Amino acid sequence: MPRWGMVIDLDKCTACQACVIACKMENNIAPTNPDAAWQGGGMLWIKLVNAIEGEYPETRVRLIPRPCMHCEHPPCTKVCPTKATYKDPEGLVAQIYGQCIGCRYCANACPYTVKYFNWAAPSWPSPLEKGLNPDVAVRPKGVIEKCTFCHHRLQKAKEQARAEGRELREGDYVPACVQSCPSKAMYFGDLEDPNSTVAKLARETRAFRLLEDLGTAPQVYYLAEED
Repeated sequence: MPRWGMVIDLDKCTACQACVIACKMENNIAPTNPDAAWQGGGMLWIKLVNAIEGEYPETRVRLIPRPCMHCEHPPCTKVCPTKATYKDPEGLVAQIYGQCIGCRYCANACPYTVKYFNWAAPSWPSPLEKGLNPDVAVRPKGVIEKCTFCHHRLQKAKEQARAEGRELREGDYVPACVQSCPSKAMYFGDLEDPNSTVAKLARETRAFRLLEDLGTAPQVYYLAEED
């Protein structure tokens, strides 16, 4: 059984935000008007967050791409009263939108703040509605949304491999953010396969995970910048 994970090389990342735009288009994330964004109503399943290093005045700001961490021990799944968020056998923290009652317990439990409450009914100014992805449902108002590692792409890859009578190969399934990265700073694959690229990179000395001391065991690894 695979355990899907991601590695992001901060030495290669240019903070261009191509991954952010690709995620929005792939997963039918509605645009937010400036007033709603100013009030905290913006929605990004992957975003670049600031990491400040050093002491003033010798400070340095680094931008880090942050999707859902798809934790091995996700705190969000433990607090959902309707089991709308759960961890599937392949390590993905999934979201059943039809089961979500919008209580936001999971958003409050997530230490990475990667879950977003859909405050308004999604809408797209013309002609942007023509670019909606037919493989992804448009979520209604009043539910929690989050990164799914483009789970619909996994289903397509499995169907294609089944039709060809073979097992999934490395590279058959990659999320939109990984595919769109122009500097090839993002890697995706099976962490259980010791020969996969992500498994090898996760074992590097540069590898670290965000807030690892919390015991959530994120399945998103970062490679620190080389000196």
